[in-house]
Amino acid sequence: MSVRQDRELSLAELKAFGQELDSLRRRTLADLGEADARYIRRVRSVVRLCCWSGRALLMLGWFPPTWLLGTLLLGLGKILENMELGHNVMHGQYDWMNDPEFAGRHYEWDIVGPADFWRHTHNHVHHTYTNVLGMDDDVGYGVVRLFPEQRWKPFYRWQPLWVTLQALLFQYAVAIQHLRLDKLLKGRISVQEVRPLARQFGTKLMRQWGKDYLLFPLLALLLGANALAVLTGNLLANLLRNLWTFLVIFCGHFTEQAAVFPPEVLEGETRGHWYLRQLRGSSNLSGGPLLHILTGNLSHQIEHHLFPDLPARRYAELAREVRLICVRYGQHYNCGSLWAQFATVLRRIWIYRLPPAAMSDPQA
Repeated sequence: MSVRQDRELSLAELKAFGQELDSLRRRTLADLGEADARYIRRVRSVVRLCCWSGRALLMLGWFPPTWLLGTLLLGLGKILENMELGHNVMHGQYDWMNDPEFAGRHYEWDIVGPADFWRHTHNHVHHTYTNVLGMDDDVGYGVVRLFPEQRWKPFYRWQPLWVTLQALLFQYAVAIQHLRLDKLLKGRISVQEVRPLARQFGTKLMRQWGKDYLLFPLLALLLGANALAVLTGNLLANLLRNLWTFLVIFCGHFTEQAAVFPPEVLEGETRGHWYLRQLRGSSNLSGGPLLHILTGNLSHQIEHHLFPDLPARRYAELAREVRLICVRYGQHYNCGSLWAQFATVLRRIWIYRLPPAAMSDPQA
């Protein structure tokens, strides 16, 4: 695999690098206003329109055009709610609006994982310790070896299977991550510590299953519609959302040019160091406005990690300035098409399933 070509920065350069990015963040914060508020409200309206129109079309049964369109619309609504609405709102990107519906601390999204779980494992742990081995649990999510710096374990041999299951059940994977079952099995935490979290997860799980797999199929029966068509449409819509979310997240963090770091990098880490770690550990996806919206603008993963609390709709314009800053400081700006980046992710999954001694990649 190719190695990033980044110029090492002096302490003075690191300080200037951080100051430039801080200044960019302040200018953007000062410019937030009604256009940003209108945008997120439009996203909310589109989510509702897609979900309810999709559910209505599913009530028409197995007739191919309406069933397929209904499933796709419901899946689209769930993707937009998950990526462009829920994820971004929970980062506090719209707290400045003082609108309870868009308050990051209270928003609850439409997946089985409680929002409180995500706010801790993602907003706090992942964004604080991005790609730091042993600190950021998102590096492989505990079941995948994606970097040679990760210690090899025998079950990694089967990681193409684990990754496939993870992609299909991604909403469950990110929810269970917060339960820290690995620590429970190793005796590092007690059952008493896990029990309230498991209860919270179970409550949210039943709520989601009850809505998608019980309420709407029963409503179909009451209306004389085909309950199985509704149930299957809901299942497929959730599957589409799981696969898409998995694809976007893995392409944002585990491409060929993404870097990981030892825990020692945190010692004495300055603002400039932190920005540099976010830049080197993230990967962008090139594409048009539709791709950016469907990814929740996580196609601009670099900008998201640099400025997680700025509205994601601003990332495209921020990216132009971040690129220029990277050029000035000799830093590689990792960006490629969705499928080109995903190809490197698949290569990592395949290569690093093997122990170092068995690997054919000379740079692994």
